[in-house]
Amino acid sequence: MRGVTGLHHVTAIAGPAQQNLNFYAGVLGMRLVKKSVNQDDPGIYHLFYADAEGHPGTDLTFFPWSQLAPGREGHGSSTEVSLAVPPGSLEFWGKRFDRYGVTMTRIETRFGGRVLPLTDPHGLRVALVESEDALTRRFTPWDDGPVAVERQIRGLEGARLIERDLEPTTTFLTGVLGFKHIATERGWHRYGAADGRSGTYVDLQAAPESRRGAWGVGSIHHLAWRVDDAAHQLELRHAIDNAGRRPTPVIDRFWFESVYFLEPGGVLFELATDGPGFSVDEDPKHLGESLVLPPWLQPQRAAIESMLPSLHAPTPVTR
Repeated sequence: MRGVTGLHHVTAIAGPAQQNLNFYAGVLGMRLVKKSVNQDDPGIYHLFYADAEGHPGTDLTFFPWSQLAPGREGHGSSTEVSLAVPPGSLEFWGKRFDRYGVTMTRIETRFGGRVLPLTDPHGLRVALVESEDALTRRFTPWDDGPVAVERQIRGLEGARLIERDLEPTTTFLTGVLGFKHIATERGWHRYGAADGRSGTYVDLQAAPESRRGAWGVGSIHHLAWRVDDAAHQLELRHAIDNAGRRPTPVIDRFWFESVYFLEPGGVLFELATDGPGFSVDEDPKHLGESLVLPPWLQPQRAAIESMLPSLHAPTPVTR
């Protein structure tokens, strides 16, 4: 059976949408490739940041649920998302973050790679990881972005998960989703899908004494894993169902199709198809410039627009 092929996207919960846009497009220099709404709660935005074309695996998305309390770290939660940057670029990023007052810690080494941990304006833990592997991934630079092409974020690198007990989750990852154990370091256990390289792995740590994590502003909502197509998705959905994880039916998200389920430790996972992609309803040159709704929400456009705050071009934008 084919396993997942890597991360498709990671979705987190943010505070005010304009502040989120300023940071991810203005400071980090990721392109806003889709400005839409949460299809299950269309009174809030769903903002998608990625490379210039929104390739699967480059996409970090947000629900700006600013009315929620801050998230609570603990077991059964994903506590950090990492983004791949070119080798030798962390000093540039450190200076840029200093300029814009971004909270960060010192560069550290994880599994042999250099990493710059930071916190976004709403409390989400993010790490930039220098990744040689990422240079071979499918990537379209954003030529008009605020960060020079040679230093741009290349896509998702991985994520961290905290579990009360590792064994149920690692057994599920390896036995159902096709992961393999890669390495263990300082209490963190790395498991990778496909080749285990950039954009295909998670790091897990056991925290048996911790309290249960909870969603809120600054927390990761779910991790979405790539599947090639609908047939691949259904094959894996069947295996997940047989493992007792009670996956949802296939849900049409218009730009991809989704299946959701909780992994044994309690983190929300998704299977997302690679297609049809973000250009199915927008010119690739103008992605993210207008509010885009899937066809079934179009009749509600006026009501939806009346509930959403206006967004303007992100700041800062200097290179």
